[in-house]
Amino acid sequence: MSRSTKTPCIGVCSTVFGDEVCRGCKRFQYEVIQWNSFTNEEKRSVLDRLEALKVQIMQSKIFVVNENLLKEKLIHYKIKFDEDSDSLCWVFDLLRSGSQSIHDTKEFGFDLLAGNETNLTDLKKNIEEELFELSEAHYQRYFKVEKFFNV
Repeated sequence: MSRSTKTPCIGVCSTVFGDEVCRGCKRFQYEVIQWNSFTNEEKRSVLDRLEALKVQIMQSKIFVVNENLLKEKLIHYKIKFDEDSDSLCWVFDLLRSGSQSIHDTKEFGFDLLAGNETNLTDLKKNIEEELFELSEAHYQRYFKVEKFFNV
């Protein structure tokens, strides 16, 4: 099965307001603007970067107990997720869509690592903020072009 190259846009774009990194999908401004002209390889590169950042964040907060159960719940509740991505990204998509509706994480095939918030809405908010900060730091370090001839 080939990796999806659909847009990661969630319809909450902040690049139109001048943000260099979108607060919704966490892509860089130029990636949002040029997405439709990207090759599938370029799109996969963006998706792979976002997945790596999500996994980095999620593995310190969540562990998947039962991947099959998690997948079944995502399908049952019609939550969009990329089956080719790491199952921690599936939990990310689940929390993004329904953190306020989950009362028992084990019923969805995942659990929280010790020391993390038990309020999933707060956890989702913290994960989103951390993902934005990491995306922004990645952009600043590797992609931002400074103007050397400022007067």
